[in-house]
Amino acid sequence: MSKRDSKMVTYRPPPGGYILTEEDKARLEKLAATPDEDIDLSDIPEITDEQWARRQPGHYRPIKQPVTIRLDADVLGWFKEKAGDAPYQTEINRVLRQHMARQLVQKQKKSA
Repeated sequence: MSKRDSKMVTYRPPPGGYILTEEDKARLEKLAATPDEDIDLSDIPEITDEQWARRQPGHYRPIKQPVTIRLDADVLGWFKEKAGDAPYQTEINRVLRQHMARQLVQKQKKSA
């Protein structure tokens, strides 16, 4: 399987991190206090050397969708300048993803 065919997705936490409930915090504290030898790993198969060699840590390849969007010329110029030799579309996507993540965190805080 080539890297392009891989369906592996890695998620990075949103800016500001995750919002933990009191129940989440209590479960994590209990787990942290549990000695390693008391954790039952019998239902988790060990990773083989081959699987370990094929791992792709940190790769996240979301599905890209082509779109047409009208932007102000100065905004587009700024992104092109900021991107340098890299594709400016990637920089626009990064900024939009960062904004989306912040909005999700704010929504989570309001509902907590």
